[in-house]
Amino acid sequence: MGVGGIGIWQLLIILLIVVLLFGTKRLKSIGSDLGNAVKGFRSAMSEPEKADADDEDPKRLDAAKSEQASSATDSTSNAVSGKSADKTQV
Repeated sequence: MGVGGIGIWQLLIILLIVVLLFGTKRLKSIGSDLGNAVKGFRSAMSEPEKADADDEDPKRLDAAKSEQASSATDSTSNAVSGKSADKTQV
């Protein structure tokens, strides 16, 4: 008996069916996608150390947030004023 009561022959038959259903090309792409996902997960788990260093300077974070908010407000006001100008030309 093999893994969980499944023998080696059953595993080989399952593998053969999977290869017939998906093909080797698709299995290769699924494997590489899975590998990239694991690699990305590992790098994301090691990034909190870098993010902790960024969190130590709250003034810089507040300045960045206020800058984003002001740029969003400016773009919204420009869009509104542009629409009203178009209506007056008609």
